[in-house]
Amino acid sequence: MKATFLRNISNFYLKINNVWTLVVLIPLLIFIFESNNFNSILIFALKALMGTIPFILFAISLVAYLKATGAESLVSKAFKGKEVRTIFIATLVGGLAPFCSCEVIPFIASMLALGVPLSAVMAFWLSSPLIDPPALLITASALGWDYAIAKTISALTIGLIGGFGIYFLTKLGMFTSPLKDQNRSSSGSCCDTKDPFNQELVLKFWNNSERTKIFRDEFITNGLFLLKWLSLAYLIEALMVQFMSAQIIGSFLSGDGLSSIVIGAFAGVPAYLNSYAAPAIVSGLIEQGLSAGGAMAFLVGGAISSIPAMTAVWSLVNRSTFIAYLTFGFGGAILCGIAFQFYVNF
Repeated sequence: MKATFLRNISNFYLKINNVWTLVVLIPLLIFIFESNNFNSILIFALKALMGTIPFILFAISLVAYLKATGAESLVSKAFKGKEVRTIFIATLVGGLAPFCSCEVIPFIASMLALGVPLSAVMAFWLSSPLIDPPALLITASALGWDYAIAKTISALTIGLIGGFGIYFLTKLGMFTSPLKDQNRSSSGSCCDTKDPFNQELVLKFWNNSERTKIFRDEFITNGLFLLKWLSLAYLIEALMVQFMSAQIIGSFLSGDGLSSIVIGAFAGVPAYLNSYAAPAIVSGLIEQGLSAGGAMAFLVGGAISSIPAMTAVWSLVNRSTFIAYLTFGFGGAILCGIAFQFYVNF
C-alpha cells in the first residue's frame, strides 16, 4: 500500500511537470490567491500571446511547407560553405526584424530545425530583439539620438560577436547538436530517409498523401510545442509586470561605476521591457540616478533576454547552447554599457 501511495505521488509530480498542466495551474492559483488581479494578469498574457500567434503561424507553416516539399534541401545548400557571409546577413536582418525576445523564438526553432548553422542563428537571435526601425525612432524620442545610435551599434556588435563566437567554437568541435534530443528527433521525424536535406523537390505537395501528412504532422507538432512554452512564458511575464514595478528595480540601479552597469544588464531580465516600452521607463530611471552605462546595459540586457524568453529557450536547445546564449547576451550588454559610459565621459 505504501508503494502504491508513493507511485501515485510520483505520477502526480510528473503530471505537474507537464507544461500544459502549469499553463492551467498558474491561472487557477492566481484566481485563488490573487482574485483581484486575475483579470488583468490573464488579459495581459492573452494579449501578448495573441500578438505572437501570427509569428508562430508563419514560422511553423514555413517549416512545414519546406519539409513537405523537400525544399529544406535548398535551405541547406544556401548556407553551405557561406557561413561567414550568413553571419553578417543574419545580423543585419535581425536588426531590421521587429521581434522581442519571445517573438523571435518561433523563428529560432524554425531555423535550427532546418539545419541553419548555429552561428547565423545566434547572430539573428541576439540582434533581432534589440533594435528595428520603429524602436530606433522610439528610443531617439525618449532618450536622444546618442542612445538610439549606440543601441543600434550594440545590436550589430553583439550579433556579430555571438555569431563569430559560435563559429570559432564550432570549429573546435562544440555545438554540433544545439537542439535538445526530443526537439531534434521530432523535427526530423517527418522524413523516412536518413538525410532530410536530400529530398526531391515537390512544390505542389498536396497532391501527395505522404507529403500532406508530413505537412500536417510538422504543423501540429511544432505549433503545439511553441504554443505551450510561449503560453507559460507570457503567464510568467504577466506576473512580473503585475508585481514588479519600475521603482523597485530602479532602487537597485542608482549609482555610478562598473557595478551599476553589471546590475543594469541583469536587472533588465526580471523587468522584461521590450524595445518599445523600455526607453520611456529607462528615461525615468536615469532621473532616479541610473548612469548612462547602466541605462545602456539595462536596455540591451532586458531586450535580449528575459525570464519568459529563457523559459522558452531552455525547452528548445541543450544546456551548452543555452549557456552560450546567456553569456553572449549578458556579456555583450555589459561591454556595451562600459563602452557607452566611456563615450559619455569622454
